[in-house]
Amino acid sequence: MALEYWNEFVQLLSGAREALEIPLIELEGGAITIWTVCYVLLATVLLFVLTKRLSAFVAERLFARSKYDVGVRQSIGSLLRYATIAIGMLIIIQSTGIDLTTLTVLAGAVGVGLGFGLQNIADNFISGLIILFERPIKIGDRVEVDGIEGTVLQIGLRSTTILTNDDISIIIPNSKFIAENVINWSHTQSRIRFRIPVGVSFDSDVEDVERALLDAATEHPDVLEHPAPVVRFLEFGDSALNFDLRVFTSEHLHRKGRLVSELNFKIFAKFKQYDIRIPFPQRDLHVRTWESEAPGSDASTETRAEKNTDTNSNARADSQN
Repeated sequence: MALEYWNEFVQLLSGAREALEIPLIELEGGAITIWTVCYVLLATVLLFVLTKRLSAFVAERLFARSKYDVGVRQSIGSLLRYATIAIGMLIIIQSTGIDLTTLTVLAGAVGVGLGFGLQNIADNFISGLIILFERPIKIGDRVEVDGIEGTVLQIGLRSTTILTNDDISIIIPNSKFIAENVINWSHTQSRIRFRIPVGVSFDSDVEDVERALLDAATEHPDVLEHPAPVVRFLEFGDSALNFDLRVFTSEHLHRKGRLVSELNFKIFAKFKQYDIRIPFPQRDLHVRTWESEAPGSDASTETRAEKNTDTNSNARADSQN
């Protein structure tokens, strides 16, 4: 009884094997069968899983104690993964017995189509390699590109993730960092200078204004003593005397609006202490008045007639001239 079941199982496997070996596409170097397709799919899935683990191992274990930061390690792991996938796919296809030279024409046609369709992806990929080796930006930098300001959260081979002050993650293509102007607030050093413009009334004592601005700056704990804050008398404006308070800080690279707001609060309090007024805009208005007659009255009709006569006379005189 057991032998009969075993024979039926063997026959079932033989039938399944024959079904899987049915050729789907005939090629000069071999045939593509259902078994070939299943084998390629399973091997590809296994290849992607293994390369993902390899990329994580390189980024988190192999280069963990190196001088490279997290972004560089992740990029190296991703680059190694893509290279391994490309080599692995060639090995998988070759192991099926299919001669790749028979697919040269087809691969060339597909490559031309993909070349036109994937130009942006290729551009971003090459830009990612440039960022990886030149390192104009790195994780943790405060950058501004294409009108977007935030902290670099992750650098990939195709795109870079930036986290704004509103805790919104924005994914920017790497080509933006190569082809456009990029402001990196922390590229060379961890301190930056802020400028706070202030306008005061014309009757203010400029020395008191300077003293008040410097007091407000020096009393703030996040303003650096070296370089010291300075005050610049910029110009005599239309409505005010315009000053500029310039301070250095290393604590508010990611929250520059917070420092400016706190300094404005202190400046306003100091101006009250020194009795310094902030003027309102001054404008001269000239109002012209005239008497208007009621519509339909004789005076109004005569006035319009006189205006029309004068206009016609002026037009004739201009044409004669």
